[in-house]
Amino acid sequence: MRHVVMAVASLCLALPVWAQTPAATFQVKTLTPETALMAAQAAMAACRDQGFQVGVAVVDRSGLTQVFLRDRFAGAHTVDVATNKAWTAASFRTSTLELATESQPGKPMSGIRSTPRMLAVGGGVVIEGGGSIFGAIGVSGAPGGDADDACAKAGIKAIADKIEF
Repeated sequence: MRHVVMAVASLCLALPVWAQTPAATFQVKTLTPETALMAAQAAMAACRDQGFQVGVAVVDRSGLTQVFLRDRFAGAHTVDVATNKAWTAASFRTSTLELATESQPGKPMSGIRSTPRMLAVGGGVVIEGGGSIFGAIGVSGAPGGDADDACAKAGIKAIADKIEF
C-alpha cells in the first residue's frame, strides 16, 4: 500500500512539469484550394465590374501560390506582379499599400524595398480571420494600386464567413 501511495504522490508532483513541456509541433490553418479559388474569382469579378482586366494570385502563409487567375486581356506582367504583391503581403504580414507608405526613402523600413520579389504598391492584402493568418491575395492590372487593393479586399470579403470562427 505504501508503494501505491508513493507512486500516486510522485505522479501528482510530476504532472505540472509534464503539462508545461512545450510541444514539439504546432498546427497551422490553411485555405482549401476551393476557398482560395473563391477569393480569386471574387477579386477578379470586382475588377471586371469596374471594367478592369487583372491577374489575381492567392498564396498561403509561406508565400507559395495556391491559385492564379488571369483575365483574357490582362497584361503579361500581371502574372508576376500579382504573385509578388501576394508574396509581399504574406511575407511581411501587412498590406502592400501600407508597406508603400512605410518603406518610402528616409523611413526606417526603406531598406526592405531591395528585398527580391518585394513590391510596395497597393494590391497585396493579408488574408486573416479568427486570429490566424491564412495567406494573402494580390491583384494587378487595374489602374493604380488603390483599385487593385479594393479588388483584393472584395476577394477576401467573399470568403470572410468561411475563415471567421
